[in-house]
Amino acid sequence: MAENEISYLIRGAIFKVYNNLGPGLFESVYESALFYELEKLELKVKKQVEIIINYEEIILDAAFRLDLLVENKVIIELKSVEELAPIHYKQIATYLRLTNIKLGLLVNFNTLNILNDIKRVANKI
Repeated sequence: MAENEISYLIRGAIFKVYNNLGPGLFESVYESALFYELEKLELKVKKQVEIIINYEEIILDAAFRLDLLVENKVIIELKSVEELAPIHYKQIATYLRLTNIKLGLLVNFNTLNILNDIKRVANKI
């Protein structure tokens, strides 16, 4: 399945979670609910994936964790903040670059309109 097809399914699951739970909860609540919805769609999904980074001659253990990784092709970074900040976009762009994954979704659940707070971020491989 291609990244765009996966992204379409993810967006549907995000809308379902948002419509059921609403805004203002902790990120971990949305992460668990979205994980559940994506598994129901029979997608291969992992949460809190530790990423190890090679830096020059050393290995940096567990340098960061991905909120969700879907089909080993799409990273989902979840937020529950008043407003997405430029650093959030840079964070997911860095995750994409370091993992060599093409597509990421930055999602802020603390919003009145979830449609406006699902942001696609592409890796310029």
